[in-house]
Amino acid sequence: MLKRICTKKIIISSIVLLIIGVLYCIPSQKESIRKEVSYVNYDLKTNEVYLLDKNNYVSRVKIATDSEDEELVDEIVNILICNGDGEDKIPNGFKCTINEKTKINSINIKDTLLKIDLSKELLETDKELEEKVLESLIYSLTGIENINSVILYLDGDILTTLPQKQIHLPSTLTRDFGINKKYELTDSKDIKKTTIYYVNKQDDNIYYTPITLVNNDPREKIEIIIDELSNKILGDNLASYMNNNTKVLKSEVKDKTLAINFNENILSDFDNRSILEEVIYTVALSANDNYVIDNVFFNVNDQEIAKTTIKSLE
Repeated sequence: MLKRICTKKIIISSIVLLIIGVLYCIPSQKESIRKEVSYVNYDLKTNEVYLLDKNNYVSRVKIATDSEDEELVDEIVNILICNGDGEDKIPNGFKCTINEKTKINSINIKDTLLKIDLSKELLETDKELEEKVLESLIYSLTGIENINSVILYLDGDILTTLPQKQIHLPSTLTRDFGINKKYELTDSKDIKKTTIYYVNKQDDNIYYTPITLVNNDPREKIEIIIDELSNKILGDNLASYMNNNTKVLKSEVKDKTLAINFNENILSDFDNRSILEEVIYTVALSANDNYVIDNVFFNVNDQEIAKTTIKSLE
């Protein structure tokens, strides 16, 4: 009798140990998830590319890229070319800007200047899109780190005029050319260009649309930017999350840092003294296109609330 009881206990113990051993060998769901996540590439490189959105604005989107230098220029231009090698990288809701027959003849980068030779098919487009093609190209290429200006050749000749719109161009193109231009001129003298970034949405994803305001406003550019972003009567499928009573009390550029002192209406939460991320982005992106800066400080009544580096926006 005692022998049977001992044998039974040994069998039960063995079964329990076997079950524990099997369970130990099978990874838990949390362990499986951790293992899966460990293979995610956190070093994925992205670049800003300017494509046509559903409202025909040339807009800034982030696209994964896997090359550098001249090869990166080639990759980005092929994203802009319709039916190009990079077409599969274009997000839903956006369109290419460059004629599909356009070919890349040569690319050369020296210091911060890019020389690129494309075929003449580049400008075979509708008249209303001719300027947008150039805007898309200039802004996408100068969005590459260490490229500040572009000399554009068409089959060996420097492009100096947009043929359909008869717009004369400087030989070296920069973001001073403007994008999605809006004219409010009252005089042919003292013309100022100020580029302002607005928030837009495609499905559940936020992206940013720059508008270059061309006017005779004598104010400092940051004042124009904040005034435009705080204007609730935007229209034209543009949005801003900035409170319409936001004001710039003072601003200063020093050592490549733009420090802006706001009134309290810039705050999204008065108790936590915080500013919406979308507001920070629209201000910082706008500031970057209008000033030579590396950082933007957001102060409220002389107290620092937030700061961002321009590189963190790239």
